[in-house]
Amino acid sequence: MHTVAVLALDHVVASDLATPIEVFRRAETADGHRPYRVLVCAEAPRVDGETFTIIARHGLEALGEADTIIVPGCSEEAPPPGPRVLGALRAAAASGTRIASICAGAFTLAEAGLLDGLTATTHWAAARRLAEAHPRVDVRPDVLYIDHGRILTSAGAAAGLDLCLHLVRRDLGAAAAAAAARMSVTPLEREGGQAQFIAHTPPPVPRGSMLEPVFSWIEDNLAHDVTLASMAASGGLSERTLSRRFRDQTGTTPLQWLLRARVRRAQFLLETTDEGIERIAAQVGFQSPTAFRERFKRIAGVTPRSYRSSFRSPAS
Repeated sequence: MHTVAVLALDHVVASDLATPIEVFRRAETADGHRPYRVLVCAEAPRVDGETFTIIARHGLEALGEADTIIVPGCSEEAPPPGPRVLGALRAAAASGTRIASICAGAFTLAEAGLLDGLTATTHWAAARRLAEAHPRVDVRPDVLYIDHGRILTSAGAAAGLDLCLHLVRRDLGAAAAAAAARMSVTPLEREGGQAQFIAHTPPPVPRGSMLEPVFSWIEDNLAHDVTLASMAASGGLSERTLSRRFRDQTGTTPLQWLLRARVRRAQFLLETTDEGIERIAAQVGFQSPTAFRERFKRIAGVTPRSYRSSFRSPAS
């Protein structure tokens, strides 16, 4: 059983606190086993959030028994973390515990000295403040999250979800991470930043959407010659209506969604199989390995071979 301790500090942000609790609590292996035990801990039993109050069942001693510690962000009005909190984080880091922050939680890690000499990220609106307060930290405001193995930082709340899914992927493999992503109905991946630090999970199908038949049809036909006309026909829609609904529901065009779906399927195959690059290119619908490599690198930021080297599932 892998213990995840979520540290609640005064003025903690609700979404940052809830995200790791839900992701790790729901994650499970292929046989239905739930391998994570989630503990919410705090310095004092009562913690005042931005708009709520929680009662933490565990004190700081939970950090000492955790395999992973998640430090959510707090609002700007939050007092600085006390010496007991910082000391507990330093002790956990010294013992090899994996520690990750969500959003402004990076400030707490920086206060503990855990980010000195490292690249780190936080919400873009707080990046300059973090860099000025902690000049020994190389702050990167343009990435979703950064993974240094034992120390990880992420940007805003949505990037915190990406980070938690990345940790599930590291622990349990790509299939478990994909299942956790579907449970979280995670949004489509955002472009930009250093993609080698970004977890790329297969896109979830928005359940209940009027486009659900189209999404499902695309997933089933990635290896074939899919066109805007064939996508529209699969849902009984005109091409114009399909394009408009895609933009409304996904923020992108049908062909862009198709390209990302193909790249994500390729990522899954690169992580979980020994198939060659050429065969994977054909399986996900690219006409040539050259086109596959070019488009994969444009979306993922690295070549297929480098991606496989970096993100190969331990279960494989």
